[in-house]
Amino acid sequence: MKAPTKPQIEAFIQSVYSYYHAHGRHDLPWRLTRDPYAILVSEFMLQQTQILRVLSKYEDFLAAFPTVKLLANARLPEILAVWQGLGYNRRARFLLLATRRIMSEYNGVVPRDVSELDVLPGIGPYTAAAITCFAYNKPLVFIETNIRTAVIAHFFDDQQSGIRDTDIARILEQVLDRAQPREWYYALMDYGAMVKKTLGNASRQSKYYAKQSSFVGSDRQLRGAIISALLKRLQLDVNSLPRIIAKRDLRTPNTPKSTNKKQRDRVVASLVRDGLVREDNGVLMLADR
Repeated sequence: MKAPTKPQIEAFIQSVYSYYHAHGRHDLPWRLTRDPYAILVSEFMLQQTQILRVLSKYEDFLAAFPTVKLLANARLPEILAVWQGLGYNRRARFLLLATRRIMSEYNGVVPRDVSELDVLPGIGPYTAAAITCFAYNKPLVFIETNIRTAVIAHFFDDQQSGIRDTDIARILEQVLDRAQPREWYYALMDYGAMVKKTLGNASRQSKYYAKQSSFVGSDRQLRGAIISALLKRLQLDVNSLPRIIAKRDLRTPNTPKSTNKKQRDRVVASLVRDGLVREDNGVLMLADR
């Protein structure tokens, strides 16, 4: 790719900030706080999850677990009960484990350094950089779907596929507002979300784009249904799982209508492996810690 010109960079920055000042999502609760713990929670919740779903849970979760210490001392079933509806329940356990590490290694203070955050459970390079930027206003380069969409739509409109994140990162280095990185990334994400709605998802041109598989009938759907059932019944006989899940009082809007034994065995094994469920002689229970 050709390096962007100075006028292109200036025009992009102007477009991003103009849209943000007029239409930005300034009232998102995680944007109204500077509490690193609250921002940590929001970044875990926002992983692969739409903002509207996070909004329905974020403040309730912080009300139940308002500090690192209180969350670190909680039991996993207590956390899963509040997390219900967000999906990807493994994130709740990772968040619990991360706060325990923060208590034991950092005296309850969310680390300011990306390299320290990056090694905590459930936190990869993007989440570590996002927490550091939004909690501590550090100027870092990081990429998520809306950021990727904004950059591709503006700088790669003549390239149809195979766009690498390394190329996007080079542009982000040039457009980054180092004086106010927190505000810049809020603006860039909002601008990218607008571009996606109005012009389509330019991230499809990325080398790393992968279409998400259907949720209905998926292992992910069954995992959620089993967790929901265990929160209501505490224990489940693995052999009666199809009948128990199908019962009206245990069904949720996301409960699969039918599953096969091979899928059930695979899903139960994955829940045990992820530390969410334990199995004792064919009886399933939520993991306690």
